[in-house]
Amino acid sequence: MKKGIIAALSATLLLTACGQTGTAGESSHDAASPVSPESGSVITDSTGIADSTDIADSTDIADSNDIADSTEADVVISPTEEYIQRETAEDEPYNTDSIDEAETDPEQEITGEDTGDVQESEANAEYGAPPQVYDIPGITYMTDPNTGVTILIANKSYALPYDFNPGLDPTCEAQFAKLSAGAAADGLDIYLSSGFRSYDYQSEIYNNYCYWYGQESADTFSARPGHSEHQSGLAIDVNIIDDSFIGTPEAIWLEEHCWEYGFILRYPQSKQDITGYKYESWHIRYVGTEVSCALHELQVNGDDPYLTLEEYLGIDSYYH
Repeated sequence: MKKGIIAALSATLLLTACGQTGTAGESSHDAASPVSPESGSVITDSTGIADSTDIADSTDIADSNDIADSTEADVVISPTEEYIQRETAEDEPYNTDSIDEAETDPEQEITGEDTGDVQESEANAEYGAPPQVYDIPGITYMTDPNTGVTILIANKSYALPYDFNPGLDPTCEAQFAKLSAGAAADGLDIYLSSGFRSYDYQSEIYNNYCYWYGQESADTFSARPGHSEHQSGLAIDVNIIDDSFIGTPEAIWLEEHCWEYGFILRYPQSKQDITGYKYESWHIRYVGTEVSCALHELQVNGDDPYLTLEEYLGIDSYYH
């Protein structure tokens, strides 16, 4: 897909990162100790799931008949209006307390054992460094046993602090620009429709969905405030944010190629009981190419082409 020297160099480097192998079964025992979302204390057993007292109590979420009072607007947003909203105004300055500054240099060295079992297509991957890591109490991280990369977790079981507002991760943004350019080279148009969302903005979106569809239905496709990957600054919704995107050339290309740029399709089909969310062909999550290649290799060489991040790390996703 890429031309010239950079493509050749990137190909050589990714042969190493993508060659790592492992099983999802091994992950749950070797994951780094996550931080309790509420207290900031360390959970020493990587196979254990945070206690319900450490997760936002679902009773704190607005009832489907209660819409959050918004200081910005008192008008209920319809689903179609929410689809076309862009979150550029929601982006806030990056947290200066972060550590492990993200690197976007595609020539950065990748270390690891080369098994020689990497498919030729993986040589086309555009190296993307892991996302920033924040030394902030209340954020849960786990270590990928296959790559050693630290992965932020935000799902129904693990919440983010109310005041965590990192904006869109800079490496995630840079890699998405490469992904979009790669799609354009194939004659397709993939663009960012929704990026970073603050806790308050997610609360507004979620409560409006509860109003329109009821809380039980809303929980299948919208995250409760504090549990959205969008608040992490690592999630992007592309193009049309509804089921009409499924099966389009862009959706097919995204599923087949997003891993080359460090993204994963976060909520694949037939895995709602694992992820807690319905199939979202438009929602991708940035993890860096080391992790995306390792997960992709398991999907291709294993018996589950829709292996999820939860299964890969041995964690669950439900409101405790």
